[in-house]
Amino acid sequence: MLLLSRLLRASALVAVALADYSLPAAAQQNQQWFVPNQPRTAPARPAPRPAPAPSSAQPEPQTLAPGLSTEAAPPGTEGQPQQQVQMQLPPPPEVPPLPKGPTPPAAIVGVLSVADVMRASTAFQQADKEFVSRRQKLNEDAQKEQVALRDLGQQLANERGKLTPEQIRTREKELQDRITESRRVFGERNRIIQEASQYVMAQIDRATEMVTQQVAVSRGINLVLNKAQMLGTTSDFDMTPAVVEDLNKVLASVVIPPDGVSPMAMAQSQGGGAAAPAGNAPAPAKPPAKPPAAASSSSQQKHP
Repeated sequence: MLLLSRLLRASALVAVALADYSLPAAAQQNQQWFVPNQPRTAPARPAPRPAPAPSSAQPEPQTLAPGLSTEAAPPGTEGQPQQQVQMQLPPPPEVPPLPKGPTPPAAIVGVLSVADVMRASTAFQQADKEFVSRRQKLNEDAQKEQVALRDLGQQLANERGKLTPEQIRTREKELQDRITESRRVFGERNRIIQEASQYVMAQIDRATEMVTQQVAVSRGINLVLNKAQMLGTTSDFDMTPAVVEDLNKVLASVVIPPDGVSPMAMAQSQGGGAAAPAGNAPAPAKPPAKPPAAASSSSQQKHP
């Protein structure tokens, strides 16, 4: 039973390793750029705490700092901000006047909906479809491997009475090695997907910024605001249609690394170096060793 509990706990980590793969790191850093149509949720408001019941005991003073303490707050003042301590500050520094500088130009504003640009971008749609497929495959393989590990553990538990202590130790070590290898392989596959999605989004971000700047220059705009941060505007200021049109012309598709290949390894191979990555660049994922009904060495998920 100890083995089964250890097995279930370890094999569950294989599936847990895939639990937070819904967004690439690049998208998490700036969700409004990379995740169109995602509703914004307001932070949950904490439930009000009930007022503490009055107590007859006198609380001891709490030391805040050397030489400072506070007595128990009078009844009815719980939750109220403490009165700010009035202090005599030293004289302020002298700030000399600055020479007159250039006056900024009058603001000519343009508004851009980044979410709409991503939604209409053919390059983003292509990458999104590919990475969704890769992540689905990764999840399927991880679930198959989890089932295989559970079956192996159950089989060992059923045959335990027929095995010698040495055979039991050998089988347990083989199972533990299989679990360790599975975690390594699936973690590596997920890392490669994340790197590939960041590589793709960097291409789209760069092109979007360049196109936006060109559209702004062509219209004499010197200040571009993100529509997601505004309460409202009119179509007169909206640059989105023009940016989408030009973006799809200059970046109809993006370079997506082959499935299972890190962008670093791909760049190294294209640069004339060896295809095998060095340092932090992971090699293409391999299936776990000795997999009876194990996960296939397939792809990963998707969503740039």
